Amino acid sequence: MPYVRTVKTKSGATAVQVVWSSQRGSRSIEHIGSAHDEAELEALKAAARQKIAAGQLELDLGLQAAGPSGPLPVTSSRMGHLLDALDRGYRVLGLDEAAGGDEVFRLLVAARVIEPVSKLDSLRVLEEAGTAAPSYATVKRRLPAYAKEEWRQRLSEACAAHARLGPASLVLYDVSTLYFETGQGDGFREPGYSKERRLEPQITIGLLTGQAGFPLMLPAFEGDKGETKTMLPVIREFMAAHQLPDVTVVADAGMISDANMKAIEAEGLSFILGMKVPDVPYLIAQWRREHPGEEIPDGHVFTQPWPAGPKDNRRDQVIYYQYRADRARRALHGIDEQVKKAQKAVNGLAPVKRNRFIQLEGAVKSVNRELEAKARALAGIKGHKTNLAATPDGEPVTADFVISSYHELRNIEKSFRMSKSDLQARPIYHRKRDSIDAHLNIVFAALAVSRWIEARTGWSIRKFVKTARRYREIKIQAGQHVITAADPVPDDLRQALDAINHPR
Repeated sequence: MPYVRTVKTKSGATAVQVVWSSQRGSRSIEHIGSAHDEAELEALKAAARQKIAAGQLELDLGLQAAGPSGPLPVTSSRMGHLLDALDRGYRVLGLDEAAGGDEVFRLLVAARVIEPVSKLDSLRVLEEAGTAAPSYATVKRRLPAYAKEEWRQRLSEACAAHARLGPASLVLYDVSTLYFETGQGDGFREPGYSKERRLEPQITIGLLTGQAGFPLMLPAFEGDKGETKTMLPVIREFMAAHQLPDVTVVADAGMISDANMKAIEAEGLSFILGMKVPDVPYLIAQWRREHPGEEIPDGHVFTQPWPAGPKDNRRDQVIYYQYRADRARRALHGIDEQVKKAQKAVNGLAPVKRNRFIQLEGAVKSVNRELEAKARALAGIKGHKTNLAATPDGEPVTADFVISSYHELRNIEKSFRMSKSDLQARPIYHRKRDSIDAHLNIVFAALAVSRWIEARTGWSIRKFVKTARRYREIKIQAGQHVITAADPVPDDLRQALDAINHPR
């Protein structure tokens, strides 16, 4: 292969030569000329390169016709991997069909996952992602359609179909609140009990999910509506919409009032409920009498059957009381701290604040030692009540099944955290009921796509978006030709994308 070399002559000049070498080791040299300064040397090197390139074909990209030399223009830049993954999840879940192929809704859902901002700023997010964004006028015109009850029901049906719910499937239910920075209520946004301890008007949202925390419904209620009054309407609506004869409701003790409990039993619903334990159960007191001075073994479960009487309008129930040493340690630490504060208040060393261990009899303050002893006796005990006779798989119900099912509530708590942090569900920029409902339906669809991606990849949605958005597909105009380039994808992201695009 020929190459250019420079050598020094006896006169001190620099000679430029073209050298042809063969695979057999022989070579021939053609002398191009000698130069005495830099300008002459560069001219001789250019002549040598022309000599080497003589007769070779050139790829005409039309760059000379395009104008003066310089950087080639980038005609488009797209977050291809991220956008394609979001679109894949949206369509696999059936949300595209549920939305009637509405492209604006799909883009708003994608923007909510990429960077949750206002509807107006979502257009900027979409443009930065490299996809054509609708006009703001189009978005405002479409929002009333997204607020309709039929729209919410179709989204819920798509998610329920993906979850493959069957008779007695486990569903998790919990509520939260979203506040508004306004001082006036309007019948929907009203002051009420706030999970965030705020005084502003708020709305109450209920979230119904499958066992793994995949969203099934996200209804909204008035801000002053009690939490316990939201569960049964949601369950009834969901069962009627999907023609389910029964579901097993899993909920925390805070969701269950006496009226709720009676209504659930009257409905004939299956349930696994956390329950408050106001007094030491008889089984635990008996065990302590029979084992004086001993600690209850960690993880020990006390089983108390509670059969229905002939006049009771309910099924037979079982209560499982579980003792956990770590739970007891945390509870006892809290009791110690509260008792210390109560004693300081009684001694006049601290102001009297809300403390359950302070006992007031007229103007006399004292520490309620009886209540303290009762609290210590209950430390580490958690109650779980169920009326299930068999699991959804037809197997006999066990304490492990009931308690582990109750612990699945952490999945719905994760979905709530995602909706509030990753998707910023609080409708800051909305005031009217239709706009709020439309916003929550977009958040619901974004939550479904996010949970689907998390289930496929094992990554958090925040990590996936933060990683995938850095790798773009770029198109470059080179004369009459368009060249496509892409950032190389690291192995971990490649595996995550393969799990999304080629699920097993």
